[in-house]
Amino acid sequence: MHARHRDLTGLAALIANRTQPNVAVQVTELVQGDLAVACIRVPRSAQPVASNEGVLKRRRLSSRGEPECVPYLPHEFAPRLASFGLLDLSQRPVAGATEADFDPLERARLRQFIERFNGDHALLELDDRQLDAALGLTVRTEQGFLPSLAGMLLMGREDALRTLVPTHEIAFQVLDGEEVRLNEFSRAPLLRAFEWVETLFKPLNVEQEFQDGLFRVAVPRLDQRAFREAMANAIAHRDYSLCGAVHLRLSGSDLSITNPGGFVDGVTLANLLTTEPRPRNPLLADALKRIGLVERTGRGVDLIYRGLLRFGRHNPDFSQSDAHSVILRLSLAAADWDFLRFILGEEVRRGSQLPIDSLIILATLREQRRANQKQLAACIQKDVARVGPSVEALVEAGLLQAHGAGPGRSYTLSATLYRLLGKKAEYTRQAGFERAQHDQMVTNYVRQHGRITRQDVVELCHLTPDQAYKLLKRLCTDKILKKQGERKAAHYVLR
Repeated sequence: MHARHRDLTGLAALIANRTQPNVAVQVTELVQGDLAVACIRVPRSAQPVASNEGVLKRRRLSSRGEPECVPYLPHEFAPRLASFGLLDLSQRPVAGATEADFDPLERARLRQFIERFNGDHALLELDDRQLDAALGLTVRTEQGFLPSLAGMLLMGREDALRTLVPTHEIAFQVLDGEEVRLNEFSRAPLLRAFEWVETLFKPLNVEQEFQDGLFRVAVPRLDQRAFREAMANAIAHRDYSLCGAVHLRLSGSDLSITNPGGFVDGVTLANLLTTEPRPRNPLLADALKRIGLVERTGRGVDLIYRGLLRFGRHNPDFSQSDAHSVILRLSLAAADWDFLRFILGEEVRRGSQLPIDSLIILATLREQRRANQKQLAACIQKDVARVGPSVEALVEAGLLQAHGAGPGRSYTLSATLYRLLGKKAEYTRQAGFERAQHDQMVTNYVRQHGRITRQDVVELCHLTPDQAYKLLKRLCTDKILKKQGERKAAHYVLR
């Protein structure tokens, strides 16, 4: 090789490494008379490199909530594409990893998990290489089959994971006020780490036995399926390009599960229950589904909600999540035995489980006492038009009671349900005095201000204009108020 050609090759490699590391370039030397020209061809990049000005920027919201432009650094390309669903990091080969980094014991554990959690039993008929290919645990490259990120996470040796996937870590902590009772960390492969977490949590997840007639149910502090689904979601949807552990923190009556990386694009707090599944790591999520660890339909959030609400506990709380992490808080409060008794009886009567929408509606009214369709729609994250049939079906079943008509129609739990929950007085306070309360509120308003209009009644009693008109007309019929003026000038005073 001529010295000049070696210089050109070195220059080409330098250019390629500055733009696209590890990409082969072509160098051609053209001689035209006494002039030598080097033609260097670099394949088109699969990701942004720079703008025409030589710098790449992206748009974001500043700490003041204002839009701004900031440098878009190369290490941010992959995780940002992954958050938009344009790139699957778990499908990429891990740099420096070989099939020798797989642990045979972890492959055996994977097969055991398929049997234990009733996964895809067709996988058990495959040999090791076929199993790896079926689950995407290896990727075909020019160097042969190499472990993907999903493969290393599921079957990698722990020492190899520490070196090649340093962002993977799981922490389990138990806090008693400000005192730390347990603080354990693990970098083991996911399936072994999953068993490790279950082993640590099991003694803390004490059960009580509920028995009512033919019903005999073990009531844990946290439903096992809900816990498993929440844990699997955290490890499947975390951003493995970011440093930081998946934290499970037990403190008081709450269990919080935190994973690095915010919600992927299109998922918000307002559509968690209704959006289509959008995993950050599709290959890893699919492998966990086929193994049997997570819900195959992708509706694991429903299982988490059901695992809490049927025992009378609070909704799962994602409200502390932000752009950098997803934080899920699960209530470990004592179960509401009367509510559980009602749910079990209703499921036996129906011959099936209550729909998740119905369960959320009942739990919401149990806590908030009264709500209209718009408020209930926000709780189950659906349009008001789609909520009406579910709510009215519960009214027809005798589980809810409707108050009023039209847009101002509100709902409470029915008298029968309040009685089953042992809260007869609460029902009377919610429904029994409603009419008398409205009369008293309007009368007091007129005494204080001398007059009242229909719009004043709408705002005062949270009624529709039609309901306010009927209330004022009844008070006039009962000779408590009298109407003065007509149309827009109409108002009411005491007789």
